Amino acid sequence: MAAAEEDLLGLGDGGEGKSGAAEDSKDGGKDAEPSFDWMPDGCVQMADGEYDVVVMGTGFTECLLSGLLSVMGMKVLVVDRNNYYGSEAASLNLTNLYKRFHDGASPQADFFATIGGANGPAKDRDFNVDLVPKFIMAHGNLVKILLHTKVTRYLDFKSIDGSFVVKGSKVHKVPATPQEALASSLMGMFEKRRFRTFLIYVADYDKDDPTTFKGRDLNAMTAQELYGAFGLDTYTQEFIGHAMALYMNDEYLSQPAVHLVNAVQLYSNSLTNYENAPSPYLYPMYGLGGLPESFSRLAAINGGTFMLNRDVDEILFDAEGKAWGIRGGNEVAKATMFIGEPSYFPAELVRATGQVVRSLCFLDHLPKNVGQCQTGQIILPGSQVGRQNDIYISFMSKKLEVVAPGVCLAIVSTRVEGHQNPVSEVEPGIALLGAGILQRFDSVSDCYEPVEDGLSNKCFISKSYDETSHFKTAADDVLDMYYRVTGEELDMSIDPKVPEPGDY
Repeated sequence: MAAAEEDLLGLGDGGEGKSGAAEDSKDGGKDAEPSFDWMPDGCVQMADGEYDVVVMGTGFTECLLSGLLSVMGMKVLVVDRNNYYGSEAASLNLTNLYKRFHDGASPQADFFATIGGANGPAKDRDFNVDLVPKFIMAHGNLVKILLHTKVTRYLDFKSIDGSFVVKGSKVHKVPATPQEALASSLMGMFEKRRFRTFLIYVADYDKDDPTTFKGRDLNAMTAQELYGAFGLDTYTQEFIGHAMALYMNDEYLSQPAVHLVNAVQLYSNSLTNYENAPSPYLYPMYGLGGLPESFSRLAAINGGTFMLNRDVDEILFDAEGKAWGIRGGNEVAKATMFIGEPSYFPAELVRATGQVVRSLCFLDHLPKNVGQCQTGQIILPGSQVGRQNDIYISFMSKKLEVVAPGVCLAIVSTRVEGHQNPVSEVEPGIALLGAGILQRFDSVSDCYEPVEDGLSNKCFISKSYDETSHFKTAADDVLDMYYRVTGEELDMSIDPKVPEPGDY
């Protein structure tokens, strides 16, 4: 596509629905272009020139915030160096996926033939491959945000078939019903009773009702002490902390137990949010790319301008160190605040938090020991393989319209712990996929977070996506950034149930 096309419909390749100022400037202008006393010598306006907010990148966090702020009446400009929505969390077809991992080179015919197998060469239209796949907790903050903005009208969701955890070298299904819990081999009979007693306590706990505390101060006692109070063994603790509360490592054990209880309550509420749900997770049809596109559509409806295939050469600061504009080539846009991914900002404004390694694998079979589940999450606790951090596996099929029939997409990820060969750190997860990987794409990504809150320099920077296969941390980052940008908490009192067709 041509550089700097403004896509006001949030649909991908520019095209329809241009903003007036941007369109006129391309065609020579129906009226004289406005002049700005702040414009640097030799530069011209980017799009309309002046905005309330400039957003850099079209990842989940950035597009979500652009939608929320545009609904508030702010004038928003969104720029992205890529020619597609989603940035680091995009959904790509096979051709674009191959190009991303091979320096822009186009795939050969045998690449499509290998993935397609007996069904014939694979076709781009059948694939929407998420670079950073994350499942959505059905009762979590992200669902509340989606409903708050009503972007669910643009999306269709399906429940994920199962959640699994590894014990020893075997994959076990995390029980979704009392019957599954009784039949599960994760725990012995006596341990199941203790586990049940713990879950009853968690379900009954209400921070506003001291009678549910049962004499325990969960703000004072640690998670480890709470486990001990119920006599839970080491593996049950691991199972609860990692497969239900979704902690990435064991640091939570020394933190106040109330955080553990809240996390387990979220898992349980997500599991019961929909009748007969096989897991607590949801996923949008056709991949996660639909999320940023839907929020882009929301922003466009409310007057936002989107410019794809447009990089930002620099952020402009005044003498006091406060950002006032961006420059791309000889075009400049001015705003009162700037939101974006770490890669768009000067190095001194972000700090490294580690690395994440991911392996995207195409299979002609499902991972081992997942039964008939076509979609799911497998968590391999780090302690099971001598690691500090967990290994996450998400697998998806045609059921979610992300791959062709007969193909399974599995993504294995973990936090790099300093090994000379980071890709080798996902091998325990790769082993759970079984023999016969058709194609594999490995990546190692640097992770960053902002050095400061952005209130003084007006640079509000999102955190890099972590290794988890769920949206818990990403949704928390959105809420934190929304508060810093607006000074207000986002209303999260909405009932977190995705509406059925016809609800709007």
